[in-house]
Amino acid sequence: MQSDAELVKAAIQGHREAFAELVKRYERMVYAVALDILRNAHAAQDTAQDAFVAAYQKLRGLRKPAAFGSWLLKIARHQAIRRLRLRVKTLPLDEARLATTANCDGQFDVDSRGLLAAVTKLPAHQRQVVMLRYFSGHSVREIAEITARPIGTITVQLSRARKSLRKRLEGKSYE
Repeated sequence: MQSDAELVKAAIQGHREAFAELVKRYERMVYAVALDILRNAHAAQDTAQDAFVAAYQKLRGLRKPAAFGSWLLKIARHQAIRRLRLRVKTLPLDEARLATTANCDGQFDVDSRGLLAAVTKLPAHQRQVVMLRYFSGHSVREIAEITARPIGTITVQLSRARKSLRKRLEGKSYE
């Protein structure tokens, strides 16, 4: 399995299948970030596509190819916030209030939304490994390869992230 850095370098050289592999690796995470912000499945799908297009267009400017995942998630977050601001500006007040309290079109129940909100509050390095492990189903070894970090580091980051999530969810502190 190629690392993100190797795939980024190949994509920059024009290998479309390399970028397609990156999309496959991160599509669930990007969608989850957008869904957490937008609370609408269709808008989240559109935003995820926009984020991948923006990432592809800006790929040459990425200074650290190994940091592709966290860079992409930042792009997705910015895209979702931009879309949310545009949507709120164009909706009447009552519709805007309904849109922000909707239940994600049935995609997540209240507990799942709380978990997702708690995950988005983790430090970037912990959020990345949690998303790769639990949202994309990668093994610890695969995560180590994707992130170009040692397996021990990934294990520690996952452990600390789980501890932090447990604290946040027990206290229902999603901020």
